[in-house]
Amino acid sequence: MRRRSPRRLLGVLAAVTVAFTLFGSTSAAGAAEPGAATAARSAQAAVQPLSTSTPVVFVHGYTGNASNWTTAKSVFQLNGWSSSKLFAYEYNSYGNNITNAQGLATFVNNVKSQTGASKVAIVNHSMGGLVSQYYLKVLGGHTSVSHLASIAGANHGTTFASACLIYTTCQQMYPGSSFISQISAGDETPGDTKYASWYSACDGVILPYTSTRLSGATNNNVLCQTHIGYLADTIVLGQIARFVAS
Repeated sequence: MRRRSPRRLLGVLAAVTVAFTLFGSTSAAGAAEPGAATAARSAQAAVQPLSTSTPVVFVHGYTGNASNWTTAKSVFQLNGWSSSKLFAYEYNSYGNNITNAQGLATFVNNVKSQTGASKVAIVNHSMGGLVSQYYLKVLGGHTSVSHLASIAGANHGTTFASACLIYTTCQQMYPGSSFISQISAGDETPGDTKYASWYSACDGVILPYTSTRLSGATNNNVLCQTHIGYLADTIVLGQIARFVAS
């Protein structure tokens, strides 16, 4: 039997290692459409140049703040973004999400003016999904947004909000509210914006956990991640950075 040289064996092992590194983390965190078609699209995306020039606006969830995005910003920088292109919008968790969405519109306009960009990408978490969806759909913000990534977004509400119904924002976040009816009626993903969501049965706060899914978006089912755990999940955050760069 013909023996292979040590150099050739090392070359084969190196190729296998690179292939595993490229595709292993994505399959572990979850996939939108498993199968040969997805593998083909992934291979195609791998050879396409990625754009990291788009400013990113992070929108926190209920009772959150800009510090929630410390890990996310680090991951985006590792994926090629300059810190000067990463912004965190803060709003009043106990006020009104219509007002919060209007504030987001002003914030995005300021980011566009500061950076000279025609569009931004938005990455939201939890109740930040409601703020973002109202901005894009009702206020017409989709014309200023290239990508929307919703992480455990309360996009169709959560029964967990029953614990804080004293606040308008929580009333708006409860399933069946007039606010949710307004942002979910008709086209949930308007315009040319690319939409994606990440959701998990282990969430524990978004109930039902499928509430995050948006019709017309790429909806990624993460095998098991807690609601707050996403904010430190470098695998999911890396997927989101690559989505925004696509």
